Amino acid sequence: MKTKTTGLILAVCFFGAAVCFADDPQMGTWKLNEAKSKFAPEVPKNHTVVYEVTGDNVKITVDGTDKDGNSTHNEWTGKFDGKDYTVTGDPASDMRSYQKVGDRVLKMKIKKDGKVTITGRIIVSADGKSRVVSTSEAGAKDKGPRNRTVYDKQ
Repeated sequence: MKTKTTGLILAVCFFGAAVCFADDPQMGTWKLNEAKSKFAPEVPKNHTVVYEVTGDNVKITVDGTDKDGNSTHNEWTGKFDGKDYTVTGDPASDMRSYQKVGDRVLKMKIKKDGKVTITGRIIVSADGKSRVVSTSEAGAKDKGPRNRTVYDKQ
């Protein structure tokens, strides 16, 4: 009886998490729209970004190319709670945090060795078909976006 009750409680919790994330416009596969994007010189490009629910967390998988055209792949799993979670596969960062600040808006911080190196904002369009990722170097004198990357939902 105890096993059935525990199993039922876990099922309800996972269902609740799935329902919460199901309405999140960030979830899904996003492809880079290079024609609409503006990059700083020699910046890596993230060609495909996938947001998916894994239990009560979100997993973000990024595939792209570095400044020399070599393939890159990194992954982050965590919550949109503003806390740092580990990044794997990215030599430029080891921690990342995302914070939900609106229905369609996330703030992010990217860190390397405990120091914030990049800050940014991710905004999904009202129709949910595209999103804009604006990033800047932390502490840069010119506070304008370093990159403005546009993605289309697949």
